[in-house]
Amino acid sequence: MAQPNSVKVLEICQIGPPPKSVPTTSLPLTFFDIPWLLCRPMQRLFFYELPYPTDHFKQTILPILKHSLSLTFQHFFPLASNLICPPQPLKPHILYTDGDSALLTITECVGDFDHIVANYPRDARDLHPFVPQLNPASVLPDNTRVVPLVSLQLTVFPNSGICIGVTFCHVVADGRAFHHFMKSWASICRKIIMGDLDCIDSNSTLFPFHNRDVVKDPNGLEPNFLEEWWNWASTWKEDARLINDVLADKVRATFVLGQAHIKRLKHRITSQCMDKELEPLHVSTFVVTCALIWVYLIKSQDSRVSKFSDIDNEKLYYFNFVADCRNRLEFPIPSTYFGNCLAICFVSLKRCELVGENGIFSAVKAIGNKVRELESGALEGAEKWLLDWKEISELGHLVTVAGSPRLGVYETDFGWGRPKKSEVVQIDVSGAISLAECGDEDGAIEVGLALSRENMDNFNAIFQHDLNLL
Repeated sequence: MAQPNSVKVLEICQIGPPPKSVPTTSLPLTFFDIPWLLCRPMQRLFFYELPYPTDHFKQTILPILKHSLSLTFQHFFPLASNLICPPQPLKPHILYTDGDSALLTITECVGDFDHIVANYPRDARDLHPFVPQLNPASVLPDNTRVVPLVSLQLTVFPNSGICIGVTFCHVVADGRAFHHFMKSWASICRKIIMGDLDCIDSNSTLFPFHNRDVVKDPNGLEPNFLEEWWNWASTWKEDARLINDVLADKVRATFVLGQAHIKRLKHRITSQCMDKELEPLHVSTFVVTCALIWVYLIKSQDSRVSKFSDIDNEKLYYFNFVADCRNRLEFPIPSTYFGNCLAICFVSLKRCELVGENGIFSAVKAIGNKVRELESGALEGAEKWLLDWKEISELGHLVTVAGSPRLGVYETDFGWGRPKKSEVVQIDVSGAISLAECGDEDGAIEVGLALSRENMDNFNAIFQHDLNLL
């Protein structure tokens, strides 16, 4: 018997830029790109309410989505390209040649659309039928690996909605670049629907900046990162477990931190600073949200243990986030730069500091200080990014963040209005938390989590109880 969210494949095709519209182009990887070579693929879903039957979607909407995607790839051609990984010591690079394209799969699902886009805990496996799979890499006779960088899936829910799913390799784009692509695709699609075709090619604000020469490497990070990547790649093993086995006991849910709660939390932290006669902390929405969720996650995981030893309480717990460097470097990087331009940041606190009476204050102070340090030197300590990631991730006490409220996920309008819901699916396996602006309330934040059923119940209890006290 088919699962409720199983999909029926309607069509499989390849979509690339219009023929002869993009010359053969090779893009080198910068030191910002190299750390993401071994990162698992990013998986983002956009759900839209669209009350039309499947035939209407196939005949009217699908051709416009395909055409607008092709036009968008003309400007965002790295996504339709391949990652070329020649044997050491040759450097990996991104190569576009005429005719390169991305896999597009069209599917239909008769599952409950409202249940799929709900915030309450659902089986973590529910979303995976809507996630496109990347085409497999190929190996040339000289052992050069050719890796496709993106795939897409459009799933129609008859008379309910559609899902636009994208899987892409982080090495080709960070979150800001990816969402620039999505909003540009949405904008072109919307203009075609409106018949405003003259504006498509003339709107230069849509165009990404591809010149990698703007990224300077004054600290010589690239050769060191390449050496570390070659060492890791030689021992790297893909996770061969089936996704249904990995997620058998996991549920995912979205928690909304309202604007009023965020304001009260900021006020509480500021008041504590004044009471302690401390210098004001960096109390942004991002910082206080991350601090709150970090503390609640640790508490929810600890509920099964009645008493911790002194050694356990002294253990370091880590929080990892990335920061856009486009406006934080000594050399200018255009805001439309397409690629990766992220600083990788870690902070740590002892367990007893996180779960103590002033745990959220301590977390705000640690994360806020790290954000403040970025303003004076975004590349400070960059030579340790990869080594820190390897060492800290192996310790098992790490919380990472995917997404950001500043990416404007809910501004992605293809002509049918804002998304009903957007989900970051790779957190089901990576264990990260996802952040986005709230689609229903200005100034609020959506937090996506994928946890075991027990930990999700514990987290929800803590979240609901503590928010009522703010």
